[in-house]
Amino acid sequence: MFEDSLIESGGRLRTKRGMTTTLSFVLQICLVGILVLLPLLYTEALPKQQLMTFLVAPPPPPPPPPPPAAVPQRVVKVVQTDIINGELRTPTKIPKKVEMIKEEEAPPPVMASAGVVGGVPGGVPGGQMGGVIGGIISSTPVAVPKVATPQRVRVSQGVSQGLLIHRVQPMYPPLARQARIQGTVVLQAEISKDGSIENLRLISGHPMLAPSAIEAVKQWRYKPYFLNGEPVAVETQITVNFTLAGG
Repeated sequence: MFEDSLIESGGRLRTKRGMTTTLSFVLQICLVGILVLLPLLYTEALPKQQLMTFLVAPPPPPPPPPPPAAVPQRVVKVVQTDIINGELRTPTKIPKKVEMIKEEEAPPPVMASAGVVGGVPGGVPGGQMGGVIGGIISSTPVAVPKVATPQRVRVSQGVSQGLLIHRVQPMYPPLARQARIQGTVVLQAEISKDGSIENLRLISGHPMLAPSAIEAVKQWRYKPYFLNGEPVAVETQITVNFTLAGG
């Protein structure tokens, strides 16, 4: 009795499930169809800019560039010459007609009557070259501008040593001698027009040696330096060497 009831209820359940599945499938198909047809019926809802890009045809490709213009070839005309590298070349054949080149004689120089070469015809003996105009031009004195002589020039140390006429040897400082200090003192000096030392200043040297060198150089005397025939002041460098005997 229980088996008959179970089998009978099982057949009913299968029949209901099949109908439900079929109905659900049909509804889904109808829903998909509505979703597909809805945009086609109402086109106002679609984006117009995207539709225009889809419907407008792409622009045509640009035209190819024009071919380059043909460069006209220059025709080089070879001129045959008988002189190659400054030398007369050997002819390849004997010409049928040989032309003789006759050079014209140079005209004789124009001479004035008993005058000078290049003078005016009809002049007087011992006249002026170029006639009256030439005599006026040659007799006019030409003023040569005079260059102003500078008041002071700069010369090398070798030039200034050649002008030295009185040299005083500097005294070696006792403290520097005891400390075995030796070296070179370089001074910048100005030699006046009369040859005396002015504006003496130290450029380089040991502090213990510099005072003695300055005191000695102040007493040096030079010959005047002449430029354009005038004495001028001179700027130069003076070097004083301090060397220990046997050092």
